[in-house]
Amino acid sequence: MSSNAKTLYFGYGSNLWIHQMNIRCPENKFVGTARLPDWRWIINARGYANVVPSAGDEVWALLYELSPADEEKLDGYEGVPTSYVKQTLPVEYFGNGNKGKGYGEMRDGKRMVDALVYVDVERTTGGHPPKREYIFRMNSAIKDALAEGVPKAYIEKYLRPCIPPDDSIPNDAKERVKNTIESAIERLNSASPGSHNSA
Repeated sequence: MSSNAKTLYFGYGSNLWIHQMNIRCPENKFVGTARLPDWRWIINARGYANVVPSAGDEVWALLYELSPADEEKLDGYEGVPTSYVKQTLPVEYFGNGNKGKGYGEMRDGKRMVDALVYVDVERTTGGHPPKREYIFRMNSAIKDALAEGVPKAYIEKYLRPCIPPDDSIPNDAKERVKNTIESAIERLNSASPGSHNSA
């Protein structure tokens, strides 16, 4: 693979929040929505989103094109390899108007692409409470996901049972969380190469 090769990344958790992705991975390009069939979205024992194989279920995401530098940064944010491992999985691609042209190939009447998916293979049970700061980020993510075409029925079935609405968090707490997140992201972005691990 060329060192300049781009990766398509399937962002299913807080990376549905486009603002967060733009801070974490400044070279990214949003290219549309995608669906991973026969997997399920959960909150795992760490209090963060994960996906697990589950026949008949589905996971929706926003699809981003990443440069090698952005992929390396994202590996650090996602805690590879201790929190998540990287898998390449076939996902159904729905595009984003003209921005979506040129990706994927038709397979069984569906436009498919191979995408990078971060999967926690150690903590695979759901039903755990989300981290408090994650609730704010996920509500921002849900707003962007809906605006970009992720079905509301999917959000209501899979995400909302785990993620309470924004109004459950006082406004001053939301602002503190947002400022803390942005400060941490800026520190990570300015750190030297190889020091992005989340451990």
